[in-house]
Amino acid sequence: MLTLILTRHGQAAAGDVMLGGQLDLPLTAEGRTQAEALARRLSGVRIDRIVSSPMLRALETAQTIATGRPVELDQRLHELDYGRWESLTYAEIDARDPELRARWEHDPAATHSPGGESGDDVAVRALSFLVDLLAAEDGGPNGTPGGRHSPDPGGSRGAISESQAEAEGERRVLVVAHGTYNRILLCVALGIPVRDYRRRFIQDRTNLTVLRYERGEGPDEAQLVLANDVSHLRRPGEAPWG
Repeated sequence: MLTLILTRHGQAAAGDVMLGGQLDLPLTAEGRTQAEALARRLSGVRIDRIVSSPMLRALETAQTIATGRPVELDQRLHELDYGRWESLTYAEIDARDPELRARWEHDPAATHSPGGESGDDVAVRALSFLVDLLAAEDGGPNGTPGGRHSPDPGGSRGAISESQAEAEGERRVLVVAHGTYNRILLCVALGIPVRDYRRRFIQDRTNLTVLRYERGEGPDEAQLVLANDVSHLRRPGEAPWG
């Protein structure tokens, strides 16, 4: 069994007003605080591998959570490339490319930003990553069999001990990437049309999203265990969701 723990990086210096997928910016002070909150949330939780986008904001988030453990970099986890829309506000894009913006809003999977990527382009990267991840992890450590299926596939496992998780052959991989990338990966993993990624999923900064793959399942057969959980960023009395 593979448990894929997915998160988005903390707040970066670009803020919320620009499409800046390829801007390689560090975390802000608030972004570091968000990453530290997630690190505390995951402290004491066994994580077998940590894989990050090489972009600085994601790498800094991964390193904060890793607390000295190795962080692997994978180029396929890069954020969507918005091409000539990079660093523009939506108002500026509307003024420059109103027809293309309308097509992108209608079908962001098939529509390329000018000089950039479409959602389908990112989905190819995400699928390749999941295929390789499952190939590496499905056999368990050192290529040994990855344990049996859960006793109730698709059902709630509740709280389980580490010894039980190890007996079931559970491997845990933390993936630190980006808001748009993660939403597209979720579409691929759950068999949802990529054109719906902006409508169906939210990925707040340093959220916890968890997917589970039983042994032998394909990249589009994941079970969604947890989605966009940001309770570690909320004060007592606040709603734990974003």
